[in-house]
Amino acid sequence: MTEYGLQLYSVRDITKNDLDGALKKVAALGYTYVEFAGFFGHSADEVKAMLDRHGLKISGTHSPWEDLRPTKIFETIAYHKAIGNPYYIVPGADLSTLEKIEEFCAVMNFAKPILAAEGIKLGYHNHSGEFKVMPWGSTIHSELERRTDIDFELDTYWLFNAEVDPIATMEKLRDRLHVIHLKDGFLGGKGKALGEGDAPVKAVREKALEMGLTMVVESETLDPTGIEEVERCIKYLRTLED
Repeated sequence: MTEYGLQLYSVRDITKNDLDGALKKVAALGYTYVEFAGFFGHSADEVKAMLDRHGLKISGTHSPWEDLRPTKIFETIAYHKAIGNPYYIVPGADLSTLEKIEEFCAVMNFAKPILAAEGIKLGYHNHSGEFKVMPWGSTIHSELERRTDIDFELDTYWLFNAEVDPIATMEKLRDRLHVIHLKDGFLGGKGKALGEGDAPVKAVREKALEMGLTMVVESETLDPTGIEEVERCIKYLRTLED
């Protein structure tokens, strides 16, 4: 049976007050991995104990790029090593000018080898805006591709929403791609549970299986609750099993 992860932002209606309870429910639904979106004041030891208690693996985190600056990076690494995080993913940044891109890339290029020496990969998670041609004539994502050698966690719904082919982009970035977000929705930015929108979820899943990628489900609309929405997601994915 195919293993899937869950981006815990999908159940943020629970995690903010009861991270342990959220992990218990996520594990019960059959998700194998989790990708954290904040730790809500919990120590690294507490987070690791929660993962162990519920038999979950950590596929990565969405964590701030500012925590990778020289003044904070070693404290950041200590926390992420203690929870067993293999993949530090920046979930987005204000990259609206070339000056901001230059500053961001300088931090990424500084941090990547330091993280790598501790067994942690560094990646960036896109939304749709990174694929829009900017006033200077290129896209934000192409600048990140050119100016750094970090990995990318492609959010396949936001690619679809930007009217960029997710499958072609997965192939193009094959050498820098280890994890994707499986997400569904409609053009215009309206997210839905998997199987309830227009994004090419089935084709993306097949491509991810072919490429041996970790698939992390993200479903953001809390419809009617986070747990109920992500339960529909994994039930839909089970219908696609061979």
